[in-house]
Amino acid sequence: MKPTTVPEMLSRSAAARPGGLALVFGEEERTYAELEERGNRLAAALAERGVAPGDRVALLMHNSIELVEAFFGCQMAGACPVPVNFRLVAEEIAFILEDSGAAALIADEGLLDLAAAAATAAGAPRLRLAVGGPPPGFDAYEGAMAGAAPAPRPTLAGDDLAFLMYTSGTTGRPKGAMLTHSNLVASTLAWIEEVGAGPEDVWLSGQPLFHIGGLNGLLPFVHLGATSVLAPTTGFDPERAIELLLRHRVSRCVFVPTQWQEICSLPAASRLAAGPLRTAIWGASAAPRQTLELIERTLPAAAIVSAYGQTEMAGTTTMLKGGDSLRKLGSVGKPIAGVVARIVDEAGDDVASGEVGELVYRGLQVMRGYWQRPEADAEAFAGGWFHSGDLLRADEEGFLYVVDRKKDMIVSGGENVYPAEVERVLAAHPAVADVAVVGVPHRRWVETPFAVVVPAAGAEPDPDELLAHCRQHLAGYKKPSAIVFVSELPRNAAGKVLKRQLRELHEARADAFS
Repeated sequence: MKPTTVPEMLSRSAAARPGGLALVFGEEERTYAELEERGNRLAAALAERGVAPGDRVALLMHNSIELVEAFFGCQMAGACPVPVNFRLVAEEIAFILEDSGAAALIADEGLLDLAAAAATAAGAPRLRLAVGGPPPGFDAYEGAMAGAAPAPRPTLAGDDLAFLMYTSGTTGRPKGAMLTHSNLVASTLAWIEEVGAGPEDVWLSGQPLFHIGGLNGLLPFVHLGATSVLAPTTGFDPERAIELLLRHRVSRCVFVPTQWQEICSLPAASRLAAGPLRTAIWGASAAPRQTLELIERTLPAAAIVSAYGQTEMAGTTTMLKGGDSLRKLGSVGKPIAGVVARIVDEAGDDVASGEVGELVYRGLQVMRGYWQRPEADAEAFAGGWFHSGDLLRADEEGFLYVVDRKKDMIVSGGENVYPAEVERVLAAHPAVADVAVVGVPHRRWVETPFAVVVPAAGAEPDPDELLAHCRQHLAGYKKPSAIVFVSELPRNAAGKVLKRQLRELHEARADAFS
């Protein structure tokens, strides 16, 4: 029988494998029995302090065992966890606290100053728990659990909120995506079916757990009763990543392409070839051919899988697997089990094969809607389909290719320019390690492409040479009007380039464009 709620996944695994290792973080471990017991204790502590079913509980925490406990503890109390990006500033976190109406806030020891500033700015919530020594205004997380008396769990339904997850805000003010238990159960079961994971697996994710990608990868292994190794989120270290993969004999893992590039570039990565790693997943941003080829050379026994999706769809929606990873380079694959997808024009009609349109979805993974955003819901669900905001095309075999975010499209002199297309051309140049293209104002064309390039190690690229390269591979109106070189691109925790930030930084240069 399939589970109907997220806590039911944990309860079943705790009953079937009470002594099985559920979580590993550094030197700390939790068995399934311990994870469920501590989740129940946190649920009781929250209920004793006035958190009621349906309330939201904000979680400002790094990857940790306590964060996973908090996910389940909130849900066992009938409350809805609200994972918060710890890289946000206090003002941004205060917005999430206010917008979600959070009844409680749980924060890590290293984030307590930020949590306190955000809570003060928001004027709420009253209940604040601190993992570690509590400052004024916070209760101790461990103390609250130690003193909590066991209490019966409220009954949960599949339509109840399991998570309120705020979008990254790369295109505007964050919105809370309302993900139900049914959404997460459907996503979990589909992920397992597509990847072929089993209870004997050991999982490791390079993504933060406040992000849908991190959560989407964790839940399948909780449901299976398998082991999940939590990677730290205090700075990516490729040597440490290799150490974790080898030490815990990880069989399946996910990293963003830049992380895979760093891992596989190290001599120590050769030790992974003989290990148990069976699936190497990448996502969040495009992967250059050279990165995919490097992964395949380094991990010849592992299946290379691309995962594509979004918060509003409870995680992964399409996958590109196995031998197709290079044969269909640039594709995000095909929809996974339970996801129905179409590519449509502005009128909502299907476009022809090879033509660009917006990707729309139906399925059990589609969120309930945006938290207190009826206008956004009306736009997102126009015509009875969820509109992804992504522009894609399909080839003759049905493989999908992301052309661009709809809102990132540049209209230059009346012509549509897709930044991702320009980025792919520039990324193919050997002197380019990373690149982002944004639209900035232009006196004549209204808007023009502008490229921000990270040079390859040891390279000193000439902007005129790169522009000539673009002219060779792109129509004239797609060529960037200017190129600037930087040491790194600004990215959010999911690995996505913060294009709005790039636009704001470089709009002033528009006056120089002719």
